[in-house]
Amino acid sequence: MSDFDLARKQMVDNQIRPADVTDRRLLAAFETVPRHAFTPRSRLASAYGDCEVATSEARRMMSPRDMAKLIQAADVKATDMVLDIAPGRGYSAAILAKLAETVVALDDDEDGNGRISDLLSECGADNAVAIPGDVAAGVADQGPFDVIFVNGSVAEVPQAWFDQLADGGRLAVVVRSGPAGKATIFTKSASGIGERVVFDANASLLPGFEPKTAFQL
Repeated sequence: MSDFDLARKQMVDNQIRPADVTDRRLLAAFETVPRHAFTPRSRLASAYGDCEVATSEARRMMSPRDMAKLIQAADVKATDMVLDIAPGRGYSAAILAKLAETVVALDDDEDGNGRISDLLSECGADNAVAIPGDVAAGVADQGPFDVIFVNGSVAEVPQAWFDQLADGGRLAVVVRSGPAGKATIFTKSASGIGERVVFDANASLLPGFEPKTAFQL
């Protein structure tokens, strides 16, 4: 067993399982997808740490605990079509590809867009496709989506994301209006959008999704 393999096993056993993540498919995905392969060389020492890892100036991989808990709460099924928002180099897309039928990874991060397709291919995520584009706008022509997963926190959820959910679809995102974020599942139904807070999370704000500053005289 390599040092990375051991570190990945310890990540699952010490960070993810104790956080009430019990979905066997999800645990298997975290046990097999090499997180270090999506980590910049300068940050490899933190690849399996209990922390966010910056992959570029604009993107961070969520902590293993928060990512696993949020994906579990989204209840991804084997037949689902998933939109993965702002995945950077694509670690979340590789994880989601182990759970869903199809994953569309949408990002406008130049660093990630230059690497994600090769990294997903190397991990065998043949059911995931990377598309460059405005993350706030989503990708309507590929939807509707059963699950939309957002890598990071936002002060306000764009209406476009809700519009691109299928009936019964789930939007998994950390909503942050202050120092702490709330991992939230929004569910679309005929009667509208339901909202359920799942746990407190410390995911960083996505650039461009910060709280709007009120105008003052």
